[in-house]
Amino acid sequence: MRYDSDKTAAQSSTCTAKCGENMKIVITNAVPADLDDIAALEAVCFPPAEAAEKESFKKRIDRFPESFFTAKADGKIIGVINGCVTNSNVFYDAMYHDDKEHVENGKNQTVFGLLVHPDYQKKGIAEALLNHMINVSRERGKQAVILTCKDKLIHYYEKFGFVNKGVSDSGHGGAVWYNMYLKL
Repeated sequence: MRYDSDKTAAQSSTCTAKCGENMKIVITNAVPADLDDIAALEAVCFPPAEAAEKESFKKRIDRFPESFFTAKADGKIIGVINGCVTNSNVFYDAMYHDDKEHVENGKNQTVFGLLVHPDYQKKGIAEALLNHMINVSRERGKQAVILTCKDKLIHYYEKFGFVNKGVSDSGHGGAVWYNMYLKL
């Protein structure tokens, strides 16, 4: 996979990546016009108890657009990564629901969700999105990227250098989540 970043403004960034089968994707900041497609993708990728509502995405784009990215192939949204900035070293459920948990100059970047349409999975798109978030976070002087994941994904995030910090206090969607921490 080739990854080229072109930071176009202090609050936004764009990159292109060549993923599996020579597919080119473009990663850009999400905009309000993307809401319907983002909500539809979330509904395909997550069970209802874990999926965010369209209104939640609207609040996230309004509150922290610099930390909300879409991956597009041929102009179609096929992947998303987003999260707020915080001073906390662990992820907690209130971050999902209350945009006031976003601390604009916080020390750590969170990842609320990393999703790729099932038709495009296992082609390097999630990797490109996560690397983009990590690189942008590093450029912005963040100390770490934090997230929670299910047991089956711990090994995936460890490939990027994340460290498993144990079972999270999160009860999101009734699932068991693990705290993952990547020092930048």
